Amino acid sequence: MKLITPFSEMLGIEYPIVQGGMMWVGRAELAAAVSNAGGLGILTALTQPSPDDLRREIERCREMTDKPFGVNLTILPSVNPPPYAEYRKAIIDSGITIVETAGHNPREHVEDFKSHGIKVIHKCTAVRHGVSAQKMGVDAISIDGFECAGHPGEDDIPGLILIPAAADKISIPMIASGGFGDGRGLVAALALGAQGINMGTRFCATKEAPIHDNIKQLLVDHDERDTNLIFRSLRNTGRVAKNAVSNEVVEILKDPKAEFEDVAHLVKGADGRTALETGKVDAGLVWAGQVQGLIHDIPSCDELIQRIVSEAVALIKERLPVTVN
Repeated sequence: MKLITPFSEMLGIEYPIVQGGMMWVGRAELAAAVSNAGGLGILTALTQPSPDDLRREIERCREMTDKPFGVNLTILPSVNPPPYAEYRKAIIDSGITIVETAGHNPREHVEDFKSHGIKVIHKCTAVRHGVSAQKMGVDAISIDGFECAGHPGEDDIPGLILIPAAADKISIPMIASGGFGDGRGLVAALALGAQGINMGTRFCATKEAPIHDNIKQLLVDHDERDTNLIFRSLRNTGRVAKNAVSNEVVEILKDPKAEFEDVAHLVKGADGRTALETGKVDAGLVWAGQVQGLIHDIPSCDELIQRIVSEAVALIKERLPVTVN
């Protein structure tokens, strides 16, 4: 059984389900498992220490799957930015055909990817950003609602509004991200105007996710209330799982005079990696969305995707509680 939309047709995948790029998590084990299950797995470029390491990770993923997979390249403002152009070249040279871009001003990257025949999915948190990306020439939009893990932007618009608002102005294929974890969400996204879903947190709680079992169990044990919004006062809002570290960050930043330097020692990316890899849940930030409230088990990626598709098909065909006369 396949569930086909213009988005899935464009990328040559069986189901319109995408595993989002996630720092420290988007590795070959997970990306290959998602792709083998009929979705689109995505490697996270900047998880790899160097462009050459990315080349090796791409080859490692190819050894695990013969299905389409992509690479995420997130461009963030930084005092000492990574060599984005070199990572981009590694992606192009490795023959990748699908890229997920995100972050600040991706034009030069999008133009280069497109000139090499690569399909580009750009992740946005606002309708206006989606419209700009469409004008830039990307092939698809991933629209992130306020429920999502990571950086949801500063507009605080949940998916129920953001998805149809974007669908009204976006003519290229669009998928929905933030709060998706089951067949009900997939059907809702399709009804709201998307052509598929992007899941990050839900794929973290799978057998193949390359993170510690304690973190996976944390996601199962948490409910929809167990996230913190950090950096609100700094206009760089991030949604993370509640733990001792994120609770402390929130408390410190309640002081209107507080600055980033006051919490910098708590939010280091290396500490978040330590938490994910060692299972010490309070070692650093754990990025997770409100979809934690819909996560009740730790299946394989294949089990999860088949369940989502089966639920969605059953809802579409049989279970929606409505009679049309």
